[in-house]
Amino acid sequence: MTEPIHAETFANGLVLVAEPMPWLESAAFTLLLPAGCVWEPADRGGLSSFTCAMTLRGAGSRDSRQIVQDLDNLGVERSESVTDAHAGYGGGTLAANLPQTLAIYADIVRSPHLPSEQLEAERQAMLQELRAVEDEPAEKLSIELRRRHYPKPWGRPSQGCREAIERTTLGEIRAHFSRRYRPNRAILAVAGRFDWGSLKDLVGELFGDWRPLKETAVAVSPADRRPIHFPYDSNQTHIGIAYPSVPYRHPDYFQAWGSVGVLSGGMSARLFTEVRERRGLCYSVHATYHTLLDYGGVFCCAGTSAERAQETLDVTLGELARLALGVEEDELARLKARIKSALIMQQESSAARSGSIARDWYHLGRARTLDELGQLVDGLTCQSINAYLAEHPPGEFAIVTLGPRELEVPVGVP
Repeated sequence: MTEPIHAETFANGLVLVAEPMPWLESAAFTLLLPAGCVWEPADRGGLSSFTCAMTLRGAGSRDSRQIVQDLDNLGVERSESVTDAHAGYGGGTLAANLPQTLAIYADIVRSPHLPSEQLEAERQAMLQELRAVEDEPAEKLSIELRRRHYPKPWGRPSQGCREAIERTTLGEIRAHFSRRYRPNRAILAVAGRFDWGSLKDLVGELFGDWRPLKETAVAVSPADRRPIHFPYDSNQTHIGIAYPSVPYRHPDYFQAWGSVGVLSGGMSARLFTEVRERRGLCYSVHATYHTLLDYGGVFCCAGTSAERAQETLDVTLGELARLALGVEEDELARLKARIKSALIMQQESSAARSGSIARDWYHLGRARTLDELGQLVDGLTCQSINAYLAEHPPGEFAIVTLGPRELEVPVGVP
């Protein structure tokens, strides 16, 4: 049995959700702030990532060097990222060091210096990241596929664009921080060894007097899902296909997710077997499920030679059409074995669990235990998945290709 999950909503709107894992010596946290890239001005792509990076360049009583040194001395394995909805900060350390670690991050998200003398250094780091994307066609394809699939601005890439990053000012960064870094709609998830009462008191001391700010809605417009080709001087072609699915909070999510697990995941999955192994069409092919709060999608990507690109596209679309005919018992059995292995591994990782319960709270307003997840997986049947596929067959494809020649989308493909 997994431990019960605790939750507390503070007066300012900050949610603390925590899962005890007393068999571990570690504790990890995930802090999600409602400061993702969907709230950037349309002409300032990358502003959220720029702001997130600048918060680490000095905060509270520490300059940037002292932040790094103190976190290293505490043994914190840390990460920062920006997604569509959130600026996220995470870290894992020995359980005894969690209070000091959270105190440092309270300074980072509440009182960063945002120093002018480090603005250009961070700008150059972001431009280097963009250049790296340009040198990785598979990543470039993935970014463009999300942009074409989701309604605007939900498909916006967190890396932004070169022109916007070059023009971004410190004043714009400070304004974005002032508007978006707030406790209401923020989620702090903790997993590992801790005392709930002490943790709740600590978070109240660190964040309880953080003033909430006015919430704003995201203006949404339809995506342009027409097929598009990006010329790329290479002997290879990269193919991306996306189609709509249900978001995580939908009752049929696990049926949809199960169907994608049959399609891709392991060397026995359909795409790997049919497109790569039996036909030798490509060197890589996979499908992943991605979910936002209100939208979901399945993203299929393949890398192949320019000569075999058209056939790869045709066969991959054929496998997606075949998926609508249903899955078989042996495929479902392999899928369940993989999922249960992953759930068992999560029992040994406080960092993985803190991230999972933070995402659960964002999507569901509560956190699922590993036992509950295991029961949902056990409840998957071929009949339930096939019923979902009969009602929601893959379709309405967004197709993006990147390579030396444009491909022909087969007749009848939406």
